[in-house]
Amino acid sequence: MENDKGIIVDLYIPRKCSATGRLIPAKDHASVQINIGEVDASGRLTGGKKTYALSGFVRGLGEGDDSINRLATQDGYLKNVWQYSQ
Repeated sequence: MENDKGIIVDLYIPRKCSATGRLIPAKDHASVQINIGEVDASGRLTGGKKTYALSGFVRGLGEGDDSINRLATQDGYLKNVWQYSQ
């Protein structure tokens, strides 16, 4: 919720899981948020970052590492790491 000046005044803004799209409740103490920094060709940080939030549900299934690999491959951070298999 925003006030008249356009400032966010909510006390709590829920996060969404990057892997499943589900809302992460406040009491989900197994959830994590990971920031991956963007680097240039010489390996120095450029100041940009990409944030991934994983719910405790995904981590409890043991799919956290696979989800991070899939999301990072889709965003162009990884190449030839994640492949879809049935």
